[in-house]
Amino acid sequence: MASLSRIFDLLSEERRRYALYYLEQREEPIPVDELAEQIDEWEDDPTDLDLSDEYRNVELELEHKHLPKASDAEFVEYDPDEEVVEVTGSPAEFSAILSVSETIEQPSGD
Repeated sequence: MASLSRIFDLLSEERRRYALYYLEQREEPIPVDELAEQIDEWEDDPTDLDLSDEYRNVELELEHKHLPKASDAEFVEYDPDEEVVEVTGSPAEFSAILSVSETIEQPSGD
């Protein structure tokens, strides 16, 4: 069982939550660049005209901050050499809280 403190710590950063929303829906390892592209799309501000560097900033932050921290959880597997990440066997508590969080936050704009 995942501790509530650990789950909330994982969800404390918006970009990491976005990564976990996307990863929880997938059944196979996801390339970090694909994950960064999706997060960048969810964060996209239509009034911001300079988007060229934002995708790369998302990718770098994922690689150096969010994915290493998330991989401390036994159900997040991040391979920096292969540049892939996946969620496997996440505890029911985590999935439930993540689902509620995603419903409230609605990153996809649904």
